[in-house]
Amino acid sequence: MNTMHAILIAILQGATELFPVSSLGHAVVLPALVNWAIDQRSPEFLPFLVLLHLGTAVALLAYFWRDWLALVLGVLGISDAQRTRESRRVLMLIIIATIPAVIIGFVLEKFVRSLFGSPVVAASFLIVNGVMLLATERLRTRAVDARPMATLGVVDAVVIGFWQCLALIPGISRSGATIVGGLLRGVDHAGSAHFSFLIATPIILGATVLEVPKLLHESVPPGVFETAAVAAVVAGIVAWLSTAFLMRYFRTHEQAGLNPFGIYCIAFGAVALAVILI
Repeated sequence: MNTMHAILIAILQGATELFPVSSLGHAVVLPALVNWAIDQRSPEFLPFLVLLHLGTAVALLAYFWRDWLALVLGVLGISDAQRTRESRRVLMLIIIATIPAVIIGFVLEKFVRSLFGSPVVAASFLIVNGVMLLATERLRTRAVDARPMATLGVVDAVVIGFWQCLALIPGISRSGATIVGGLLRGVDHAGSAHFSFLIATPIILGATVLEVPKLLHESVPPGVFETAAVAAVVAGIVAWLSTAFLMRYFRTHEQAGLNPFGIYCIAFGAVALAVILI
């Protein structure tokens, strides 16, 4: 992997990790479409991937620093009584929503990894992801007034957590699935996206930490960490900008919602599938 490939993949990671279009699906499909010779089993790919995800997680922490500071102060009991209760409640919901993906991801790890190298599977599920987004918006037209994130409860967190498990399949977006989960529980787009991005942070950091011990057993070629560090910064900047754009978009486009992303996933997945199979 050369520096240009590293930067392009970092941009792709930083954007698609937060946009509801599946970063994993794009990471599997795009190299096959453009004939990039990237060996995901090579010694340099693991540290590269770890640092990219670290950059994305840092970007999410930076954007939502007020939320995380409030959660920390609440857990420590430093805030006033009402804010302490609210912060602890939100932290509990984040933990609850994270648990299903951790358990199911651990149980199905080998099966899920077997899907990673298949562009056909990823492209097919990108189409499924698009249909899921469009169908959710159609179902929501029957719903009454949407509610804000502050009204989320334990049942909502459990449901959103199980929706997040769909993202273990390449082509299904983690943010898309969790936003869909929130929308189907009656939460508005901005609240669903906000909660989705909050629960993304422990998931991404956790996946990163799990891969770190493997680095100790890898013989990493010289210069890899330097290139990966640059790519991580790029991924972090793009992820921050993507988060800022999406939060503004969902606050101001309640009607359009997920529709543009659904149409994109279906179109991209269909074109990719046609190119790969022909």
